[in-house]
Amino acid sequence: MLVLCIESSCDETAAAVVRDGRQILSNVVASQVDVHARYGGVVPELASRKHVEALPVVVDQALAQAGVAMGDIEGFGVTRGPGLLGALLTGLSTAKAMAWALGKPLAAVHHMEGHILAPLLEGELDFPFLALAVSGGHTHLYRVDGIGRYRVLGQTLDDAAGEAFDKVAKLLGLGYPGGAVIDRLAGEGNPRAIAFPRPMLHKGGFDFSFSGIKTAVLQEVGPHPGPLSPERLRDLAASFQAAMIEVLTIKTVRAAESEGLPRIVVAGGVACNRGLRQRFAALAAERKLEVRFPSPALCGDNAAMLGVPADHYLRMGRTAGLDAEPLASWALDKC
Repeated sequence: MLVLCIESSCDETAAAVVRDGRQILSNVVASQVDVHARYGGVVPELASRKHVEALPVVVDQALAQAGVAMGDIEGFGVTRGPGLLGALLTGLSTAKAMAWALGKPLAAVHHMEGHILAPLLEGELDFPFLALAVSGGHTHLYRVDGIGRYRVLGQTLDDAAGEAFDKVAKLLGLGYPGGAVIDRLAGEGNPRAIAFPRPMLHKGGFDFSFSGIKTAVLQEVGPHPGPLSPERLRDLAASFQAAMIEVLTIKTVRAAESEGLPRIVVAGGVACNRGLRQRFAALAAERKLEVRFPSPALCGDNAAMLGVPADHYLRMGRTAGLDAEPLASWALDKC
């Protein structure tokens, strides 16, 4: 089955063609980073307008790269939520229109479901497993017993991990988005230079809190730090990232061991972080765990990741009607 998928939950406009929920034939992403960088973050109204402009283009490119025509498509998949309401609406409306015009079924997919199932596009993965979904808007721990079978074990109580990275980068004058810049600088700095806190590391079950780390960085440099020396920036980045990584990795491993799960999937935009990948690799060797990361192209927001759940739901006959509405908030275990 050939499925055309559309993703527009935030500031990436994406379309992909996926065969049988496993083979990527195309995966096109149009970024809006340059549009939002001048504002230091995503401006929802601008994001929606850019999606409207980009969607016809990325859909055409996805079909062309896959070497198929629109008439060859047997079903559609689209992100229904969570995300920015206006941004979601553009993608959902486009997918509904195409499904209606062609008389083909439509699957409305949870954004994070696509992320945590992305490794299935690159190889076999046995269920059950523990998933750490970590991005700019999400930090959740899920027990995954199969496609559509999820249980929340923990989540952030305030900032998402990616949000904390971007806010600290902005505070340090590193621009937006700043997560990748912090990761690069951290590799050159001293992670023990500054003892930033590890909030909720030994309490709160498997929940997270990152606002305290962000506040600690603010207290360390002041509200208007001015130009910082390269060495100071490297040490700040390394110390901040070390605190974030310690909390994320230790809580994830604890949750996996508590549930008796030998496999961990780390997915979402923050899963591109090199320090996080290295620490998980070390812990996996120590604890005899299997840890899987999607390739970097499948960690950021993209449409191909939707192909796994969309194909599954279309085969089950679990489809969305033309009255489906976008959901800014949507619990994965309530889908």
